[in-house]
Amino acid sequence: MLQIKNLHTIAVDDGSAILKGLDLNIKKGEVHVIMGPNGSGKSTLANTIFANPRYEITEGEILFEGANINDLDTTKRARLGMFLSFQTPVELPGVSVANFLKTAKTNMTGEKINLYNFAKETNELMKKLHISPDALERDLNVGFSGGEKKKMEMLQLLTLNPKLAILDETDSGLDVDAIKIVRDGIKMYKNDDNAVLIITHSTKILEGLDIDYVHVLVNGKIVKTGDSSL
Repeated sequence: MLQIKNLHTIAVDDGSAILKGLDLNIKKGEVHVIMGPNGSGKSTLANTIFANPRYEITEGEILFEGANINDLDTTKRARLGMFLSFQTPVELPGVSVANFLKTAKTNMTGEKINLYNFAKETNELMKKLHISPDALERDLNVGFSGGEKKKMEMLQLLTLNPKLAILDETDSGLDVDAIKIVRDGIKMYKNDDNAVLIITHSTKILEGLDIDYVHVLVNGKIVKTGDSSL
């Protein structure tokens, strides 16, 4: 599903090299985990996969379902079926959660959605994620706690149902209960036809998940790969 070959990137603002020849292959049905010290390039990898303009690819390529996506912008990559959850979710004043979800779903599928069915499905997902129903009318992430923001990322993931989910430290700053809810959201999403890449500092989010591969990223390169025991 995702193949990264000899990826080199630099930070656009100062030209510093961050990723230095990274290789990664993720197949359908797999869960991959990337761990490593701060500044090793974990979030840069996630952002580069999603065409964040703060990072520039200087060498190598990213293939999604066999096609090179190096020159595609973020919107086009998302429409191919890729999803990125943020380490620090963005607040959008003036945009309600309900409108955000409906607009995102419509833009992803290109089809008009059935509002009754959409509302029913959304409410069912919110119950499973322990999100209060009144959150739909609130501005996205505005005044939300850290845990509420991360649950909202899971709601977006389950609503859009992408082919590949990249979760960038979705568990950071969460208490034990919130981590469990996020972990349950990953379990609800995961199936044999999609794939997950989890970037984390903690093993708590991984408890109870079926992990296929763990990669250790140091100084812009994957230095070791193993199973969940790593």
